[in-house]
Amino acid sequence: QVQVVESGGDLVQPGGSLRLSCEASGRMVNSFTLAWYRQSPGRQRERLASVTSGGTTDYAGSVEGRFTISRDSRDRAKNRVYLEMNFLKPEDTAIYYCNAGPPRWYNDRTNYWGQGTQVTVSS
Repeated sequence: QVQVVESGGDLVQPGGSLRLSCEASGRMVNSFTLAWYRQSPGRQRERLASVTSGGTTDYAGSVEGRFTISRDSRDRAKNRVYLEMNFLKPEDTAIYYCNAGPPRWYNDRTNYWGQGTQVTVSS
């Protein structure tokens, strides 16, 4: 079992910045890929960025250059992943979710999700 908890959502003006945090805790979490997704009303959940256990990052084209994902894996049972968001636009308004995905060699294929944190970009 892995527990995932996000925080940091807020109301921010266009052009502003915000940092989201996620804490993923549990057995083997140090081996999981951690990722950020978002979902706005009427739209599918969108994968934004991910970071593997080895530190390899990947970004969606819609946020590359504006968003930065980082990971703190010093505690093997409690990893933290951050999403630094810059130059925010009104279309970035959404609920942002953190995801913990198991490595390929792990028998249990369960993906774990947090409850989400609201980001609103508006003047």
